[in-house]
Amino acid sequence: ELAPSTAQVINEDGTITEQLVEQVSVGTTITVKPGEKIPMDSVITVGFTSVNQAPITGESMPVPKEPGDTLFAGTINGDSVIQCQVTKAASDSTLASIIRKVEEAQSRRAKTDQFIGKFSLYYVPTMMVASALVSIVPPLATGDSWYPWIYKGLELLVISCPCSLVISTPVSIVAGLTAAARSGVLIKGGMYLEMPAHIKAFAMDKTGTLTTGEPTVQEIIPLNGYDMEGLLKLAVALEVHSDHPLARAIQRKARAHGIENQPAESFQVFKGRGAEGTVNGELFWIGSHRFLQEKLGEDEPKEVREQINALEASGHSTVAIGCGQTLCGLISIADTVRPESKNAIQALKQAGIERVVMLTGDNKGAANTIAKAIELDEYFAELLPDDKVNQVSALVARYKRVAMVGDGINDAPAMAASSLGIAMGAAGSDAAIETADIALMSDDLEKLAWLVKHSRSTLNIIKQNVVFSLAIKGIFVGLTFANKSTLWMAILADMGASFIVVSNGLRLLKNKHVSERQANATITHIPGPPGEKAPMLYGFPKNQT
Repeated sequence: ELAPSTAQVINEDGTITEQLVEQVSVGTTITVKPGEKIPMDSVITVGFTSVNQAPITGESMPVPKEPGDTLFAGTINGDSVIQCQVTKAASDSTLASIIRKVEEAQSRRAKTDQFIGKFSLYYVPTMMVASALVSIVPPLATGDSWYPWIYKGLELLVISCPCSLVISTPVSIVAGLTAAARSGVLIKGGMYLEMPAHIKAFAMDKTGTLTTGEPTVQEIIPLNGYDMEGLLKLAVALEVHSDHPLARAIQRKARAHGIENQPAESFQVFKGRGAEGTVNGELFWIGSHRFLQEKLGEDEPKEVREQINALEASGHSTVAIGCGQTLCGLISIADTVRPESKNAIQALKQAGIERVVMLTGDNKGAANTIAKAIELDEYFAELLPDDKVNQVSALVARYKRVAMVGDGINDAPAMAASSLGIAMGAAGSDAAIETADIALMSDDLEKLAWLVKHSRSTLNIIKQNVVFSLAIKGIFVGLTFANKSTLWMAILADMGASFIVVSNGLRLLKNKHVSERQANATITHIPGPPGEKAPMLYGFPKNQT
């Protein structure tokens, strides 16, 4: 029901026709009006808008979108008319993938469910034989009337019926899986829903998990008469054609300051070191500390060398800009910590997790800076994929139950070595969804602590249901032999117990993750266009107009 059955297709002659999504091919251009659901996975080509991605990521705050950004089927266009290019067939969309995984998850039984199933294999025949013996043996042995004992046998048979016992676990598991999917946490089976409750330690990848995975400019240090804006203009002129992550960081910084990208002339790249180009008739160079040393040699100022060493020791990459033997300035670039990382780690500790460890292939300086900023227990740096596997195996040997959190692809070997693999930001990534046992559809680390608590709530409700079912049966078996019950009371108790355990299990549907940002926001209704079924919901920070 989340995804529309039709899409508004823009034809080659500019006309718009409505087509079934199954008939729309990849590469087709479609249009979506404000308030409408996006019918297919696509990339926005024309227009700027905000999109409610709650059906996919569980995050109800609208996400700004511009040309080049990814859109998911079933999400809701908020602000304006947009045009998009379809990237996946309707049957292969992220939403379709989630639906398939939820269906498969319901067939993967949890250990508790498997135990109840095995228990019932012995319990049911035992109670049937017991009922038959109660009905037959006493009259034959004592010569008493058959009716009272047959009646007791029927009472015993009815009250021992395992309806409530057998249904207590699967209904709780399905409700738990559904609540998680609504919160943007895709769990691939009942056994994986139970596992977070037993986790003692978390191992986390750094880049893209604890950090944004997108380097940003941290400091601009002009030297020798240059100012900050002039240095940034030179840097972006020399880096405008580069696709290197550090170059992209400089380009983003220049755009943020309103500086136009005017490429340098006679541009030449020195692979792995830097580049040169002519700006306003002068030859400038840009590159790493090593490239700076090549250009200045022994003329490199001692204070500059010490400053660069200090920046690199704290995990920053340094870009130097110069002209001939003159150093124009330095730009430091580093991966930034996710805003929610520190709170997420604290929430895990409060949830009873004993150890949170970071595993990264980055240098020790960068790893140490991140670990201190978010108050991790421990970190291991400069690791190759095999090293990560070894570290996870060591954690498993020490804590028995360990979860590995990563991007689901690069960290797949470490995830396989862990007790539970969790993929971050899996929305749109089929590989991530396939690799991990649990996939967080958005990049919200705070969902990890919620997942642990949700798993524990599920197990608690299952235990409540099992204990309640067995207690009711035990009580009424006693009442039966004490001649204090009747057949209709046994029927009522059996059906009532089934109703109660189902209702108790369905309470899990109310477990929904609310991020700190959502908790500190008010919900404002903004009317949509005429004919829209329901207004869009936008969250605005409190005390902000």
